[in-house]
Amino acid sequence: MNYKNAYKKLKQYNQLHLLEHYHSLNASGQKSLLAQIDDINFDILDVLNCKEENNNADTVPIEALQIETIRSKEEIYKKTGLETIKKGELALVLLAGGQGTRLGYPGPKGTFNVGITKDLYIFELLIMHTLKVVEEADTWIPFYIMTSDKNHDETKAFFKKHNYFGYNPAYIFFFRQEMVPSVDFGGKVVLEEKGKICMSPNGNGGWFSSLDKAGLLEGILHSNVKWINVFSVDNVLQRIADPVFLGAIIEENYESGGKVVKKVCPEERVGVLCTKNNMPYIVEYYELTEKMRNEKNADGEYAYNYGVTLNYIFPVSKLISIMNEHMPLHVVKKAIPYIDEDGNPVIPSAPNGYKFETLALDMIRFMDNCLPFEVDREKEFAPIKNAAGADSIDTARELLKKNGIEL
Repeated sequence: MNYKNAYKKLKQYNQLHLLEHYHSLNASGQKSLLAQIDDINFDILDVLNCKEENNNADTVPIEALQIETIRSKEEIYKKTGLETIKKGELALVLLAGGQGTRLGYPGPKGTFNVGITKDLYIFELLIMHTLKVVEEADTWIPFYIMTSDKNHDETKAFFKKHNYFGYNPAYIFFFRQEMVPSVDFGGKVVLEEKGKICMSPNGNGGWFSSLDKAGLLEGILHSNVKWINVFSVDNVLQRIADPVFLGAIIEENYESGGKVVKKVCPEERVGVLCTKNNMPYIVEYYELTEKMRNEKNADGEYAYNYGVTLNYIFPVSKLISIMNEHMPLHVVKKAIPYIDEDGNPVIPSAPNGYKFETLALDMIRFMDNCLPFEVDREKEFAPIKNAAGADSIDTARELLKKNGIEL
């Protein structure tokens, strides 16, 4: 893209300020800025003029496949799941694009050390859980790791340094999450430096399109893979490639599934798997009305009682068919570093603009159905989201110790 074409594009979207410092840049800086402008789809800004509807009138909670029922059929589910894995029909996608900022840690979240008397990293724990299934199925499972521009190289180097924690490196693939521009409250795209547009990851909902953009989907299509288990880096106790979970989806004739836990109270800040207009839908905790939170079912239990854990299984065939669908775009207020009119860097202490995110949970909306698969939260739910308090390093460590993991 040349300057004339960039000017024309930016004028169309009322973003000419991005060229304000163009002539003060050297040739390399000018080329880089023009390439950034060329790469951005400014249509994303249209979402600022749209109001997301949160009408839950047609929302109905889905009855979970509860632990007692799962146990009664566990052998059947496990046999089916293991056979599917042995045939090479399962792949894994770990969403690990985030940093450990909220933990007071500067590196990729997965490289955080939860050990007390020894080193024990989040990535190490997730690989350790997966290796149990690899050994049981006697086959390696393709393991895809979504990073971001900020942590891609560091994450790859970390795995290499630690010899992939015993996982076969031929089956581990890294890919970057796609990036989108950040804007101020007036809808103007933010300049981070004179020649650098402020970009941020597009949210974990873009994982499948990012995998395709990285050229990795072709390998999946030429393999036996029919299912993808996608999960977050946060939960250090989750069972990955769980053959019982996979087998339950297949045996109960569901198209997809999501692991859920019984909520500790109606107010717990977790989304709930429901149907909306007869299609799978996750109601976020902030969308639940007082009436919904306290609604009871025929058994006297809370109707919206099972929270999602961000551990889903999707069929590859459906993921391909919905890849070009418009995922719901969420607008989030953030504190975004920028440069002032004189080109000086400013680090705001309060939100000053918006970032745009897609969420993995929104993929549920495109499935014909989704099985809520209950797991024991004390055995499979130890998210590390905060430095202290609920869902923190300390609470996760306690649960790890309860499950016999030496720290």
